[in-house]
Amino acid sequence: MPTASTIGLFLAAAVALFVVPGPAVLYVTGRSVAQGRTAGLVSVLGIHAASLVHVAAAMAGLTAVVAASASAFAAVKWAGAVYLVYLAVRAATEGDSPTAAGAVQPVGLRRVFVQGFVVNLLNPKTAVFFVAFVPQFVDPAGAARLQLLVLGALFVVAGLISDGLYAVGAGRIGRLLRRRPHFARRARHLSAGVYATLAVVTVVTGRRPR
Repeated sequence: MPTASTIGLFLAAAVALFVVPGPAVLYVTGRSVAQGRTAGLVSVLGIHAASLVHVAAAMAGLTAVVAASASAFAAVKWAGAVYLVYLAVRAATEGDSPTAAGAVQPVGLRRVFVQGFVVNLLNPKTAVFFVAFVPQFVDPAGAARLQLLVLGALFVVAGLISDGLYAVGAGRIGRLLRRRPHFARRARHLSAGVYATLAVVTVVTGRRPR
């Protein structure tokens, strides 16, 4: 088991990473503003359900393979970018039919969860994070897999809290914005812009560490 001091340092580092807005925060806030707090929180659950997959992959050594293989890393990176472009196009084109009082046509919560899950699952930077960052807090003399499991679980819990706060805050802002006319069209454009930005971020910054 990691020591108390190791856990404290790890949580401090993780919180510092979460405070700086990244792709997950951008996705969560965009979804929360467009559709409300509940959708934002569901997207947070989807994102960190994928984080659990990354934790399991790190324990199995799969993330090391992705980080070490240029072709595997590129495949994951481009798959994620293509999926985000698909979401951007769909967000920009769906709901073009008139709606009463310009209301936003909500996306089903199951779909919100799945989108968040896939976005983070296909984010190679998350996999690399567990290869380059988390092992620094693992004592090689102890049970490495157990330590990875504990640290991964703490990372997910910290992420749920941090991203959840973003979802609640953005949901309140979105509630005010939804009272304004023509919000439906602007919300679709916001969602499309968020997905397109995430696609660019994935391609530009999702590079295999040397």
